Amino acid sequence: MSYSFTPAATLRDVTLRDGLQLTGKLLDTEQKIATVRELLRLGVQEIELGSMARADLVPPMANTLAVAEALTAEELAHCWIWVATPGHVAKAAKAGITNFQYCLSVSDAHNQANISRSTEASLEALPEAISYAQAVNGRIQLCLATSFTCPFDGQVPESRVLEIANDPRAEGTCDIVICDTLGQAVPAQVASLISNVRANSPQRRIVFHGHDTWGLGVANTLAAIAAGADVVDGALGGLGGCPFAPGASGNTSSEDILFATRPQWLTPERFGELVQISEALLAQLGEPNRSKSAQGARSKAKAFEWVIPSGPRAMDSARS
Repeated sequence: MSYSFTPAATLRDVTLRDGLQLTGKLLDTEQKIATVRELLRLGVQEIELGSMARADLVPPMANTLAVAEALTAEELAHCWIWVATPGHVAKAAKAGITNFQYCLSVSDAHNQANISRSTEASLEALPEAISYAQAVNGRIQLCLATSFTCPFDGQVPESRVLEIANDPRAEGTCDIVICDTLGQAVPAQVASLISNVRANSPQRRIVFHGHDTWGLGVANTLAAIAAGADVVDGALGGLGGCPFAPGASGNTSSEDILFATRPQWLTPERFGELVQISEALLAQLGEPNRSKSAQGARSKAKAFEWVIPSGPRAMDSARS
């Protein structure tokens, strides 16, 4: 019997961008390419490929364009890249990228810390970024970091999020990404903001980006979906965080989101493969696995079909 969570939402895996921002070790280009292809093969429909952030500030993002250039146009159609300026969009477009996530912070203090300009300056530049995206027949999202709380200013008013969501300079964006950057929101708060954005701003896809800092990542994600989010973000093993937001920790785990929502493409066999891919990646990076469902998949409750059988799983058999 299937127990898919309704309404349905699409998972976007953000391991290769937000997931890698705080890691001490780096992934080379070939490893990132392989990760993209494995995720797509298993059924993940959208992936955050990387960032145009300065490599001296965020070293794990240095090879983002090299990864993009190695992927096919069909593969890139599933991938998004983080950008913060029109120049970022233009440069990424030359590498074949057509899906852009234009990020600014609702909190001016965090926008200054994150991308060294005011929120207003980021909004002023948005129409030019939209034009660059449209020139390559691309899509561009409006991504609102610190939509709930800011590490410097504290609570962020819901009215300010709605003000930016309705800013005419965002006309032409295909999605709006609502970010719980610090993982400090609670489900009722998430449901309120997502519902309000859905009802009182231009119609476009709503993406919820959550963190699990206070242990509510999955609960907040489910609340966002129930309130109208079309896409939700997660990272393998709960990896990640923002280097410019003190107090931010790992993303909500992709494994936990998938286990909770049970999209039609997810089978116990594919879930087991995803757990193994995640474990290998985290071991290479020297990072802990924060996914509770991945831990559960390694339990001794053998009668439960989602538990991975003891011994190495025959990957070729599972893929057949």
